[in-house]
Amino acid sequence: MSFLAFAFAALVLAITPGPGIAYVVARTVAGGRGEGLASCLGTGIGGLVHVLAAAFGLSLLIAQSAWAFSLVKYVGAAYLVYLGMRMLLRRNPDDAAPKVSAQGARRAFTEGIVVEALNVKTALFFLAFLPQFTVPDSPLAPQLVVLGCICVALNTLVDVLAVFGADRLLKSSTARAERAKVLNRISGCTMVALGVFLATARRSA
Repeated sequence: MSFLAFAFAALVLAITPGPGIAYVVARTVAGGRGEGLASCLGTGIGGLVHVLAAAFGLSLLIAQSAWAFSLVKYVGAAYLVYLGMRMLLRRNPDDAAPKVSAQGARRAFTEGIVVEALNVKTALFFLAFLPQFTVPDSPLAPQLVVLGCICVALNTLVDVLAVFGADRLLKSSTARAERAKVLNRISGCTMVALGVFLATARRSA
């Protein structure tokens, strides 16, 4: 049941328009499909940096104090509610694509790694999101790595699809804005509900 909730939430969040999709679309427009795909691969690797940091950092924390890890889970659940409310209250959920210039696939790949690896919001999200779906009786680090890799894989897949559909998306800005609003509301409600549910359930273990 916990994994199904995780899979649903991760999928909804992956398809929600955000800075990551905006970046790879902008990179595609500037340098073509090859450069866009290279940036997708780069941001995926950058995301794995956060997964590993969360896995080993939280594993060290629980090894020292089970109480501290429980606190992290509660704070994480509250953070998910906060993110959800912010999504619901945001007036313009369709993030404007950043202005970038063509610079080659290799440079796009490297830049994608750096941009994502240095994204503090991504680090905070993984620290708040992943621990909510772990099983207390199993080793923590492997669980966090597996869940994190699933998130990164879904995000990267959606980014790749955005690259292939970049021309169509950009030609229909009105329709894209409407889709963004709907997806943003769904994601916001999902985050709030998930945060509340996880803060009140599975606390007996």
